[in-house]
Amino acid sequence: MNPALQRLQSWLGPYSAVLLSLGAPVAVLLVLAMMVLPLPPLALDLLFTFNIAMALMVVMVAAQMVRPLDFAAFPTVLLITTLLRLSLNVASTRLVLMDGHTGPGAAGQVIESFGHFLIGGNFAVGLIVFAILVVINFIVITKGAERIAEVSARFTLDALPGKQMAVDADLAAGLIDDKEAKRRRQELGDEADFFGAMDGASKFVRGDAIAGILILFINIIGGFAIGMAQHGLSAGQAADSYILLAVGDALVAQIPGLLISVASAMVVARVGKERDVGSMIGTQLFGSWRALAISAGIVTTLGLTPGMPHGVFLFMAALLGASAWWLRERDRMARLAPPPAPAAPPKSDEASWDDLQPVDTLGLEVGYRLIALVDKTREGDLLSRVKGVRKKFAQDVGFLPPSVHIRDNLELRPSQYRLLLRGAVVGEAEAYPGLWLAINPGHATQLLPGTRTTDPAFGLPAVWIEERQREAAQMAGYTVVDCSTVIATHLNHLMQVHAAKLLGRVETQQLVEHLTKLAPKLMEDVVPKLVSLPSLQRVLQLLLEEGVHIRDMRSIVESLAEHATQTTDPAELARRVRVQLSPAIVQQIYGPVKELDVIALDPELERLVMQALTSPNGQALDPGVADQLGRRAAESSDQQENRGVPACLLVPDLIRAPLARLLKRAAPRLKVLSHSEVPETHSIRIGSVIGGAV
Repeated sequence: MNPALQRLQSWLGPYSAVLLSLGAPVAVLLVLAMMVLPLPPLALDLLFTFNIAMALMVVMVAAQMVRPLDFAAFPTVLLITTLLRLSLNVASTRLVLMDGHTGPGAAGQVIESFGHFLIGGNFAVGLIVFAILVVINFIVITKGAERIAEVSARFTLDALPGKQMAVDADLAAGLIDDKEAKRRRQELGDEADFFGAMDGASKFVRGDAIAGILILFINIIGGFAIGMAQHGLSAGQAADSYILLAVGDALVAQIPGLLISVASAMVVARVGKERDVGSMIGTQLFGSWRALAISAGIVTTLGLTPGMPHGVFLFMAALLGASAWWLRERDRMARLAPPPAPAAPPKSDEASWDDLQPVDTLGLEVGYRLIALVDKTREGDLLSRVKGVRKKFAQDVGFLPPSVHIRDNLELRPSQYRLLLRGAVVGEAEAYPGLWLAINPGHATQLLPGTRTTDPAFGLPAVWIEERQREAAQMAGYTVVDCSTVIATHLNHLMQVHAAKLLGRVETQQLVEHLTKLAPKLMEDVVPKLVSLPSLQRVLQLLLEEGVHIRDMRSIVESLAEHATQTTDPAELARRVRVQLSPAIVQQIYGPVKELDVIALDPELERLVMQALTSPNGQALDPGVADQLGRRAAESSDQQENRGVPACLLVPDLIRAPLARLLKRAAPRLKVLSHSEVPETHSIRIGSVIGGAV
């Protein structure tokens, strides 16, 4: 910055506020002084130029304002500009009447230029042009703006109480604080005052137009009288001098008045508080390519009509057509363009609840080589396999499991995957895209070249082979599956094993809602009147822990309705439900056979176990006996399965539940039935007995 300008700015700094506050009063006093003090022609030229520039500035500000309060000083500006024009009219009238006989430059170059340039020195033309401008200003613009200002002021005042009540309601609801409420009330009051002031200020413009007409006639009559009586001019000479100057003076004042009238109309006629007038007109009037295209077609038709100026019409039609085509292409590209990515929220170093991510009920993490399996663009089908697993699980087990959230984990080995249940790892293995897993179901003897492994779901021996060996492996008795099937089968197996943990409170509620649609009266009588939702969840979990499917929810709820009045213990309710579901449980284990090949306990061992597990002092089975019992149960289970018979242990009712929990870890595939769970339509054959050295 210039050093001299810096010194001036530093000197004016302390006085800038005072100068701004005194600017308006001083300007008003100077304007009023011009009415009584004579001004030289040069000063009059400067003030006329300033008047025109001020009118242009007012129009520009009015066009760019967004809210009415953005130009809250407009009523005052309207008053000051009106006074300025009237003062200039008085000052110019003085010069015209005093020195008009000397020639057209008596009142300054601005009036002379308007008299010669705009109307060609012909005062008759000037009178007509002035009359037209007065009609436009007085009848069209001023009258319309006055009416709009009056209606706007009335509507704003009528709506003020409702708007203030809305602010009070937002404050009472806690949506805004006291400062915001105070600001909104102040804004509403200022807006009402603004439209009220505009209603009165529009009268200034109307009076200014009337004053311009009167001043013109006064100048003409006074000029004729002074020129002919005092200076001895003829009527023609007086007309050439005084009327020309009077018309030029009127035009110089009328053009800024017309601009101020337009600005006033723009301020009171605008609608909306979001964009300025230019943006609204551009988007609403010229934003439709269909409107432009239709207009181009009509103008083209007019241009081709005989007798019309073809060139002008066709040129305008070409402009409209090009604009319509450009807007249409812009809209089409906007529709085809992908939606913009949402802006990332600003990062904050402060901890928040957003940093706490919920743990997924079911999760699948994959290494980077397995990402292609879940990418549809790369023909990955693991997602569809997972959806199929969830659907089959719901059909078999009886409830819809949670969604499986799949994500990549760079900490895993490239071909490794990991299955998680509530954040804990429940299974992991490796799968190789492009290879096939040949699983030996137990009777295949041919050795296959490849990577030796075990089936991750059931622990059977398997080999990873190439595509070209697939057919040979199938002919040798192997079960051959692809990489996605390996992961999906592993997931399905773990979901079956951990079905009880997958049945959370949300899934139980959804199950109840689903059954309510099918049997509303039954559910209304049982849940939650007889059995609470947590108790129902626990009963279902106890059933699922032992592999009992809960598809027959109607029978389960009917059993609960029968026994819930006698006991509320979930374990006892689950035992009685098992008896109700015994045909389905037996069929789930053995299939449609009527003779059940079971494992039994030696009578002495059964008596020992019953005494230990049903003792009134609590279950107290000797650890050594429990260990031996687990090993013998696992051996018997393997023997049964080797014979192609399901492994099922038949025991008395009292010890079924605790014995099932005791043997679950040693023999996970061993099912434990009680005597009351064997249907009357089935017979029993004891295939093996656990006892002896135990």
